[in-house]
Amino acid sequence: MLTTISEKLVQIAAERRMKHKWELQLADYEKEQFTMNKEIEHLTEQLKREEKDVKKLEGLSITNLIQSLTGKKYENLEREKQEVVAVKLKLEEAKKTKKEIEEAIKALHHQLEKGSDIENRYHQILLEKESQISEQDSVAGERLLQLSEEEGDLAAFLDELKEAITAGEYVLSALNQAENALSEAESWGTLDMFGGGAASGWIKHDYIDKSTNHIHEAQTRMRTFQKELLDVEEDAELRIDISDFLKFADFFFDDFISDWLVQEKIEKLLENIRTQKDNVIYIKQNLIEQIEEKETVLHGIKKEKENLILNY
Repeated sequence: MLTTISEKLVQIAAERRMKHKWELQLADYEKEQFTMNKEIEHLTEQLKREEKDVKKLEGLSITNLIQSLTGKKYENLEREKQEVVAVKLKLEEAKKTKKEIEEAIKALHHQLEKGSDIENRYHQILLEKESQISEQDSVAGERLLQLSEEEGDLAAFLDELKEAITAGEYVLSALNQAENALSEAESWGTLDMFGGGAASGWIKHDYIDKSTNHIHEAQTRMRTFQKELLDVEEDAELRIDISDFLKFADFFFDDFISDWLVQEKIEKLLENIRTQKDNVIYIKQNLIEQIEEKETVLHGIKKEKENLILNY
């Protein structure tokens, strides 16, 4: 009977840890959702202001007529239109991110609803455990059940570490794709600035578009990576702040006034991507080391359990 309860404890310990992980992730996603809603409100208002500025410059006024004569009107109008495009890009990115966050929240609510009886089942198993220990008054039996709880918790923790590593690998893949596309854009951009013609400019912007998609993918993957790490940070002694990464590409949408400025932004973004890759690789290596350490501990627990059962 104790062996049966032992198996139940292993399973329920894993389920409880998973439930705790979902709760942490949900709370973090809800914070992000609040922040993203505020960001969308801010960008929507900013877009209205920028569009108003464009209409004002396109309208008839004495100031506009004077600026037309000096050529400043068209320079200012072009700048304002660039700012409108930049805000639209940011707003589109924010709305896309918001949708992904909402989908993640919905999925977590569904998972938590499915596991709503976990705590009740856990307490029921504890009552069974208490009853069996009282009846048999066995120190070995009590130790067996204690080890079973430790085994379940540790096995679940190992699963989380492995899931975090997988999430990190997805981040690295997306970052590599973004880096490759931006490197191509950088090469074609250099050619474009030194008389490469219309074709080189078109190719450069095509690679910029591709890299933008890869960057969004990397940000999405990084968000998942960060959520996977929430429940293992303390146990794995990791201290991670990726908030800067989740918004690091914003500056890339700011203003494309000249090819020289675009080229400078590409170089800065490439540098940032490489830094983030190094960070993810460092965290991934830390997780691998934690897995090796915890697997050794888990092996010891299983061995002690086996000996207790054989000698019980």
